[in-house]
Amino acid sequence: MSKDDQRSAGRYILAADAVRRWPAGTVLAVLGSVFALVALSLVLLLAVDQRLVTDVAVRLHDETVPWTLERQRLARNLEELRLGGQRVLTAPDAAARNDALFLVRVLAAHPSMGEDPRTAALAAEVEGFLAQPSAQHPRAVDIKAWEAISARLRLLADDLSVEGGQRVSAELDRMSEAVEQTRYKLVLNLVLVGVFLASALFVLRRYLIQPLQRIHRVLSSLDARGPLPDLSSAPMAEIHAVEEAIVRFHATLRENEEVRLKLERLATTDGLTGLPNRRHFLGQAAEEMARALRYGRPITVGIADLDHFKQVNDRFGHAVGDHVLQRFASLVAETLRQTDRVGRYGGEEFAFIFPETTPAEALRLTGRLRQRLAETPPRLPDGSALPVTVSFGLADATGRDLEGSLAQADVALYQAKGGGRDRCVLASPDSGSAPQP
Repeated sequence: MSKDDQRSAGRYILAADAVRRWPAGTVLAVLGSVFALVALSLVLLLAVDQRLVTDVAVRLHDETVPWTLERQRLARNLEELRLGGQRVLTAPDAAARNDALFLVRVLAAHPSMGEDPRTAALAAEVEGFLAQPSAQHPRAVDIKAWEAISARLRLLADDLSVEGGQRVSAELDRMSEAVEQTRYKLVLNLVLVGVFLASALFVLRRYLIQPLQRIHRVLSSLDARGPLPDLSSAPMAEIHAVEEAIVRFHATLRENEEVRLKLERLATTDGLTGLPNRRHFLGQAAEEMARALRYGRPITVGIADLDHFKQVNDRFGHAVGDHVLQRFASLVAETLRQTDRVGRYGGEEFAFIFPETTPAEALRLTGRLRQRLAETPPRLPDGSALPVTVSFGLADATGRDLEGSLAQADVALYQAKGGGRDRCVLASPDSGSAPQP
């Protein structure tokens, strides 16, 4: 044996002696103590994270969502105020003008308007402008001034909606961060438990490994839309605390999912008709236009307007008007194809986009829709039928941009109105159009 081998053996023996000086019970006790401290620390951290998630969820439920909904209500009130002002300036006679001005004053005096200094100041400005004697006989300069105020109303309504969305998004980001930290700590805790229990006794396996395996299965299949996790009460306090955290975490996930779905519906759907709102429709239309341009496929856009809709509101009331809009939206959903896109463009106007469709095919589709509306008119409260017609303006959007195509369709719609209504007009490439039966 060389001197180097002797020195190596000596070091091995010294090391072995050093190990044998530690009793096995002491080593196990040390390992157990270290494990217990680490596991307890992780459980406490999980409890802290879970508390953070709960606090965020409570704040989201009790503060952020009501605040966001209030922003949405303020935005709607501003839009109603803008429409009311438009009605004041465009009223055909003094009586209608006074009625519209009264509604404007009611909206401006609504308590919710005073909760935000911006809305209160702008509402007072609108009321003051419309109450001027010049508003009773509007001139071009008054109309121009009103357009500036109307633009401010729309801008402030958009700002209020964006503020609500940003606040909710910030709360959800904080919650996602806390949930992500909790997930990492749960994984780390499970790894440590698995390593320690590899050398533990049957009792530890029975009271620790099996509960942790059950927790792992629950975590792997945890779904906010699924039922409450099936967890039994573990005898160990730490495991029981984790199970309780999972149950509360699942409840928090479910609440968050419900809030997310509600916010998504508010952001993308028109509340009256159930159709996509203007902003969501324009996003869908932009995607379809880009797809058609990429693959060189035909695509047609259209705008529809219910004929004499204001007379329906004036004669039968807004409840009947709302029913007419809902009935037309229902017929659209029943008549058009699944690939067609439709949205409420504003008031009684609806916008359409027909992918993989030539203008001639779109004319047949819209003609079928006009026929369905004529065959199944809306019903009044007394059961009688209310004849309603619709005018369409269509434009070939193949190879064109969305804004220009919608503008052409809008021109065609006005020509359909001027040509007697209850018809479809297809815009020609040079922005002209020819009515179709």
